[in-house]
Amino acid sequence: MKTALITGATSGIGKSTAIELAKHNIDLILCGRRQDRLNQLQSELSNSVKVHTLCFDVRDKEKVFQSIDGIPKDFGSIDILINNAGNAHGLDPIQTGNIDDWDAMIDINVKGLLYVSKAVIPKMIDQKSGHIINIGSIAGKEVYPNGNVYCASKHAVDAINKGMQVDLNQYGIKVGAIHPGLVETEFSNVRFKGDDQRADSVYKGFDPLTPEDIADIIAFVITRPYHVNIADLIVFPTAQASSTVVKKKL
Repeated sequence: MKTALITGATSGIGKSTAIELAKHNIDLILCGRRQDRLNQLQSELSNSVKVHTLCFDVRDKEKVFQSIDGIPKDFGSIDILINNAGNAHGLDPIQTGNIDDWDAMIDINVKGLLYVSKAVIPKMIDQKSGHIINIGSIAGKEVYPNGNVYCASKHAVDAINKGMQVDLNQYGIKVGAIHPGLVETEFSNVRFKGDDQRADSVYKGFDPLTPEDIADIIAFVITRPYHVNIADLIVFPTAQASSTVVKKKL
């Protein structure tokens, strides 16, 4: 029985991934900022697999290390790390961008990913095995208008992923990234600070990806034979060709 640690597990891709991996009999360590949602997910899934929850914000370095170091020993090794926690704040040109928004994106998307990885990787090195999946974005491959700092943070995820592949190769640890295009989650609602109408408009006129689509891909990636590593994967909805080219119905 393998164990997966998932950050950002209380909604969207993280939640759907937890549900999907439970179907594959993978024990779960679910991390998020909302304990009530973690409790609900634990209640839903604990009939089929072991579930442990960790409530922390990935920006809180001390809490990250304290929480991961305190995982019960009966969970054994962490075989899979899914660095899913991330966010976007605002959609402003660089000259009018909000510095608090910039800090939030860099602290969560980049530093938070590094903190969690730093806490988990030594355990994988000790066991000489492991699989890390970093959830990036098409924003890590392209830059679009008003995307500036968000795109920069996801370009950093792309670079960190490649660096991990090189540095961890000698330990037999698999590393790969999945870069989705438009996925309908709470993402846009957070980006537009609770403006539901503006958030909903992002996904109108075409069929976006769903969190379940990405969860299905993650399950495929981690169930490949050991000698197969999906190192870098971009996935779009059929209607999307790039960050800025989307075929919408009139």
